[in-house]
Amino acid sequence: MALERILIANRGEIALRALRTIQEMGKKAIVVYSTADKDALYVRYADAAICIGNPRSSDSYLNIPAIISAAEISEADAIFPGYGFLSENRNFVEICEKEGIKFIGPGVQPMYLMSDKSKAKSVMKNAGVPVIPGSDGAVANAEAAKKLAAEIGYPVILKAAAGGGGRGMRVVEREEDIEKNFWAAESEALTAFGDGTMYMEKYITSPRHVEVQIIADDYGNVLHIGERDCSMQRRHQKLIEESPAVVLDDETRQKLHEVAVKATKAIGYSGAGTFEFLYDQAERKFYFIEMNTRLQVEHCVSEMVSGVDIIELMIRVAEGEKLPPQESIKISGHAIECRITAEDPKSFTPNPGKITKFIAPGGRNVRFDSHIYEGYSVPPYYDSMIGKLIVYDKDRERAIAKMKVALDELVIQGIKTTRDFHLMMMDSEDFKHGRYDTNYLSRHY
Repeated sequence: MALERILIANRGEIALRALRTIQEMGKKAIVVYSTADKDALYVRYADAAICIGNPRSSDSYLNIPAIISAAEISEADAIFPGYGFLSENRNFVEICEKEGIKFIGPGVQPMYLMSDKSKAKSVMKNAGVPVIPGSDGAVANAEAAKKLAAEIGYPVILKAAAGGGGRGMRVVEREEDIEKNFWAAESEALTAFGDGTMYMEKYITSPRHVEVQIIADDYGNVLHIGERDCSMQRRHQKLIEESPAVVLDDETRQKLHEVAVKATKAIGYSGAGTFEFLYDQAERKFYFIEMNTRLQVEHCVSEMVSGVDIIELMIRVAEGEKLPPQESIKISGHAIECRITAEDPKSFTPNPGKITKFIAPGGRNVRFDSHIYEGYSVPPYYDSMIGKLIVYDKDRERAIAKMKVALDELVIQGIKTTRDFHLMMMDSEDFKHGRYDTNYLSRHY
């Protein structure tokens, strides 16, 4: 089934990124936009652009009736969801199916299995995937949390089952702190997700965050496109991503890939997705934490080391094509991505506004995925990421040096950005020598 007209149900850099691949494949790219994004580049470059509402996400990018109407008006035969917004909304997928519009992503059932993190852990455990010791499903209340914490040992971490982005999470080191942290995490989860269901895990004190990029077709074929190290985080938000994860030895890397492929097959998955793991550096063991049933922000580093266009593969899978064999995926060199956000580099406070000067970096194997331009006004209504700077070279040392040059060349004036933070990290001896974990920034900055 050839897809000819694809609607992109997203905004920002991913809308422009997807638009390019769609048009390069000879297909028509349709975009939707809020009134705040009327001057965005992807609106200019699209084959058709439809305004779907006011700036608030609930009035536009989360407005399912408006997006479906836009797809019908533009005669789109498929929707590409990107990440965030409706990309993991099962109701949206069901409506697309009902309206005869192809959703470029997984079906409802695997999305359901992985959407609740406590359920996902149980599913993975049954599939033979290593999971962190903790609760089997939800923890009913603070008293149950105390009892379980005594069994698995402190420290523990309370997590929202419907959570993401670090919200609804609390690390607890003593029994007397369980109750107040349970109620605080539950309350935060209710506010953020409308679901206060909590679960608990053993807290690994110095982990690395390692994830495997997979893609599967409708015929049971699964490919992995290597792994990424996303350990440089602030409040569970990824800032720097790399591929491959040099912290892994070859034996552990191979086992990690095999587990991800096995898990993908176990849930009958089709499309692109990412299995995320915590890696215990001392024990050299990895544990499943969650699966993202969508494209990841950091998919670009996997593309750079493999030469694969992941969005093109997603579209081909949606058209019913079979994937090539695993042997066709060749991983080489090293890629690094720095997320550039419209934030103060010292406090990470959002700093929207008009860009008065913009110069993108250039050079061999340098990629800046962004929707900004000189004169563009960054709206205050959405995520503050305005671009992703990605570089590739023969090894990590050269990639770090290349990233530093690219960051030096990047000029964004009129607003504050995190460029200077990333420059500082490229000069950091700890970063250069891999002496960090997911808690590094909370300890040092």
